[in-house]
Amino acid sequence: MIHTKDHKTGYIFDPWHFLGRKRRKLMDESWAALFREHILCALPVNKVAPFFDEHMGRPTKELYTALGTLVLQQTHDLTDEETVAQLAFNLQWHYALDIADESDESKYLCEKTLWSIRSLMIENNLDQYMFEQSADVLAKVFNVDTSKQRIDSVHIKSNMRRLGRIGIFAKSIHTFLVNLKRQREDALGTLDQGLVKKYLPDKALGCFSLVKPSEAEKTLESVSGDLFKLVQRFKDDPEVSSMYSYRTMLRVLKEHCVIKQEEGGPAELKVKPNREVPSDSLQNPSDPDATYSGHKGQGYQVQVMETYCTHEDEQERDKTLNLITHVEVQPACESDANALIPALESASERSLGPKEVLADTLYGSDNNCNKAEAMGVEIISPAKVSAKEGAISLSDFSFSERGKIIVCPQGHVPVMTKHKKNRFTAGFECAHCAICSMSEQCPVKPGKKHCYLHYDDRAMRIAKRRAIECSAEFKDKYRWRAGIEATMSEYDRTTGVKRLRVRGFPAVRFCAILKAIGVNLMRATAVRKARRAGSEPAGAGCLLPDPLISVVKEHVKLIWRLARHIFSPFMSANGAVQVYCVL
Repeated sequence: MIHTKDHKTGYIFDPWHFLGRKRRKLMDESWAALFREHILCALPVNKVAPFFDEHMGRPTKELYTALGTLVLQQTHDLTDEETVAQLAFNLQWHYALDIADESDESKYLCEKTLWSIRSLMIENNLDQYMFEQSADVLAKVFNVDTSKQRIDSVHIKSNMRRLGRIGIFAKSIHTFLVNLKRQREDALGTLDQGLVKKYLPDKALGCFSLVKPSEAEKTLESVSGDLFKLVQRFKDDPEVSSMYSYRTMLRVLKEHCVIKQEEGGPAELKVKPNREVPSDSLQNPSDPDATYSGHKGQGYQVQVMETYCTHEDEQERDKTLNLITHVEVQPACESDANALIPALESASERSLGPKEVLADTLYGSDNNCNKAEAMGVEIISPAKVSAKEGAISLSDFSFSERGKIIVCPQGHVPVMTKHKKNRFTAGFECAHCAICSMSEQCPVKPGKKHCYLHYDDRAMRIAKRRAIECSAEFKDKYRWRAGIEATMSEYDRTTGVKRLRVRGFPAVRFCAILKAIGVNLMRATAVRKARRAGSEPAGAGCLLPDPLISVVKEHVKLIWRLARHIFSPFMSANGAVQVYCVL
């Protein structure tokens, strides 16, 4: 049975009057007040409610409280046990979740219920919807300018142990033998007991971490051979070959080894060199979704796009909300070049699309720039440099608006230019090129009649971009891209996103996205506090002159005594007014 509360309707009597003036002021300036006012009612309860019956069954926990607890758990990087304790005793959490009564039904949530509601959110991909709803609300409340944004990625890791290639083989064999002992102990007895004793005990895996570097190659061949024997032994057994741990061994064998077998001859196993192992190969049997990045290692990556303010006054920047408008979790092996267009499309669909985006070189490929331009977005990113150091590149030549070369770096004008379809050709006098001191580094090469330079539309566009990069205007715009590095640091310091407590892509995605909500929440709280501080004059806090304050207090006390005298017949034991309607 669905249980929800109306958090939009206010109270007749303030349930938080016991806080006192100073503590109430601290509460109203904290993240709890902002969460209660704007985020709580934006939680996707309408998406969760259909999974429960409206009339049958035991009432659910109050759904706004349950979903809000998930957000606060990831914001503060808490375990399930710590989350239950915070919900039960933390006054800030009660204020944020609008829990005014002291019942266990309202302030207690068992770990099993927390796990169930989280699983429901993960299985139905509601984490992304929750982030978008909260970001849209904050963008409207704080009137965020989304015309200028920047994008970057951060590498994160799940709760998995870092394993080398020997560890991957040994762990896969150990997991398979453990499962085989549980499900088919008779089959385990048919194996070589030396192999079983080598891999089955938990302490046996520690021996592989003590392998000397000089013996690593020999040990790798040995463990790969043991894994190959197990795969061959049970390949014709349908019950064993259908086990998940067996398929994991088969995947490791295909990704790390090459099997050669001639007709009628025995199969020959050869371990692949490290450089030939694919980046999306299995990195850890406990987290098969994790992949490998040659630059950052094992794990996942999170794409983050945010707004930014270019005001030179630091106080004005403090009053502007840098809002994360898009967050997406990807395998670590994915290229950043594939993340830009989906981010622009996602933000544009929610009316948060940018007009300018600052990005690294990988995001600013020629293909991405063309697609973004068609969407009305300018990508400000350095072009990829492919020329050798010291060599003359196409960007050193001067171009016309139509893409034809006007003059070479040495000041020589081409004697002929040609443009056919998407190909350009420029011809220079051979006499000039023959005596040029830079002829060896120049891309212009001798031909039949002239010395020619051939290039296409793509090369011309990249050359123009490289020439623009040297301008002061580009440097002044691009210097703001460095600010997203501080965002990644805040993302980790505030929420602990770089080292998660979960494994598997769905769980990692859920945690990373909800932690981004937490970053937006904390940032919005700081901005609101800065705006309020800037709008109040020195000594603000009371609109009345000091001599009148005591008079007003006395009148308020008198009015309160009179109200208590009038309503005393209708007062309950706890002092609440019982309202009766007489028709």
